[in-house]
Amino acid sequence: MLYYTKGACFHMPESFVSELRDLGLEPGDIVLMHSSMKALGTKMPPEAFLEDILSVLGPQGTLLLPALTYENVSAQQPLFSVRTSEPCIGLLPRAFFHMKGVVRSLHPTHSVCALGKMAKELTAQHALDDTPVGPHSPFMLLKAHGGKLLFVGDVLGKNTFMHGIEEIAKTPYTLSKERTRYIIEDYDDNQTLRDMITHDFKGWEQEYQRVRNVLPYPAIRTGKVGEADSTLIDAAALAQIVLEKLAGDPYYFVSKSEE
Repeated sequence: MLYYTKGACFHMPESFVSELRDLGLEPGDIVLMHSSMKALGTKMPPEAFLEDILSVLGPQGTLLLPALTYENVSAQQPLFSVRTSEPCIGLLPRAFFHMKGVVRSLHPTHSVCALGKMAKELTAQHALDDTPVGPHSPFMLLKAHGGKLLFVGDVLGKNTFMHGIEEIAKTPYTLSKERTRYIIEDYDDNQTLRDMITHDFKGWEQEYQRVRNVLPYPAIRTGKVGEADSTLIDAAALAQIVLEKLAGDPYYFVSKSEE
């Protein structure tokens, strides 16, 4: 298949499809991806890689990417527009946000974009939460729908799903003590004022790569996608094991910051 960007033409390597399947992606899967386009080691446009994943998932599958906006939506700049607020976390999330048919959840800092069979269902109720990764967020709904977490590149430490488990466990370092007021604009341009609880990890470094120490195969699978070291994790299994670990040591997945 050919893809065009800025006047150049790229052929999508078939090996990306086979490598994604070898990692454990299957037709009909619900997958939330954290990713580094650079780690893939390809000059193909990001849309091509996203289409590659969608082709593996098929028409019954669903792809989700975080569309976080914590850098450009804040107490000082409180307006979040579901249609126009650009994700601040990389090339693939920004490209996905602009793809035809993608829908986005309503949250000022921790929205999620989705495309596929379950996209609307998984994003529809995020506005009910007053924390970033609450029970109605697409992140937390993954575990109830047999969802998976895909990490392409060395990005296991950027596991936003873990924040939701920390919220459930009420770890002492996760949530702010005070609320922040945001303006949330929906697809119909209706604006709502919301006082939201934010994350506050000040003084702590996230050590989510430690999930490798607690998850057994096949709940966690590793392999190569292009040049990227990649990981596929069963969301429900991760939630169960992390909650058990946090019950014994609420600081297991963080360390003291040097700052």
